[in-house]
Amino acid sequence: MGRYYTGDIEGKFWFAVQDMMDPSFFGGKASEERYINYYFGQEHLPSIEKGIKTCFQELGKNKAKLDQFFALNNIYNEEMLIKAGFKKDEIPTLLKWYARLVLGEKILKYVKEHSSCSFKAEW
Repeated sequence: MGRYYTGDIEGKFWFAVQDMMDPSFFGGKASEERYINYYFGQEHLPSIEKGIKTCFQELGKNKAKLDQFFALNNIYNEEMLIKAGFKKDEIPTLLKWYARLVLGEKILKYVKEHSSCSFKAEW
């Protein structure tokens, strides 16, 4: 179960971690239907980059630990993350910021390569 986004970039919002409104964090504009349509152009680059910087700040040294964990694991659960050295009470917040960063980097890459990026997110 989960919600997907499709368009210039595609993916799945992290189940029970990532809000489908996360693209708004990077300055995207939403229009409501059964899907939320997001659009990013060159004019959004400062907002996207600012959002990514904030994600890095929130993650701190945990960003490298999460990169390493997910390089070795394509699935996760709380037990696996605790075993990898994450504190139980910090896991939900870290995952939220990490999922947001992954999305932001995807948006940034596409806008830089194609001048704009648009996609639909399931409501």
